[in-house]
Amino acid sequence: MTKKIQDPADSELFRLAIGTVRAIKDDKITLAKAEKPKPYPKNKPVEIENRLVEHHDYDLDTVSIEDRLSYIAPGLQKNVHAKMRKGQFGLDAEIDLHGLTSAEAKRQLLVFLHRAVTDGCRSVLIIHGKGYRSQDNLPVLKNNLNLWLRQHQDVLAFCSAKPRDGGAGAVLVLLRLAEKFAKKDEGDWDY
Repeated sequence: MTKKIQDPADSELFRLAIGTVRAIKDDKITLAKAEKPKPYPKNKPVEIENRLVEHHDYDLDTVSIEDRLSYIAPGLQKNVHAKMRKGQFGLDAEIDLHGLTSAEAKRQLLVFLHRAVTDGCRSVLIIHGKGYRSQDNLPVLKNNLNLWLRQHQDVLAFCSAKPRDGGAGAVLVLLRLAEKFAKKDEGDWDY
């Protein structure tokens, strides 16, 4: 490579721009010890195991807009259903799913039920809407919930809500107690 010939005016301009320069005596830099930041726990996403048991032996009729839903797990006393319909179980939590797609509703339902069980909720309200805007007036979410709730391992019973709570557009769900709560409340339930 050939050496570039510099104009003395350019050299003078460079020296003026740089200013005074002092020679470096040591090329090693000692860093001051800074305080380490305090650790904080990472928020882990909720790991939801799929609590749906895939049974194909459900022979469910398609429900329409005003049909009421009802289910009781095998082995559970029938008076539980009557108590649910009368509103004798206080609501611990609720979720509104209407307006969501089936995939979004299923995901939110599984997250909601997981949290409800781990928080010790016993009775929850799920609002699914009546399905007035569905094709052929067949409510998609209502029919899906009818199947999903039957398949869920922690669901003991469900029935359509009272008119003040949403009527045929909502469902009351009775959940199994998580093991950590069941030991404490063993004698509290009469079924």
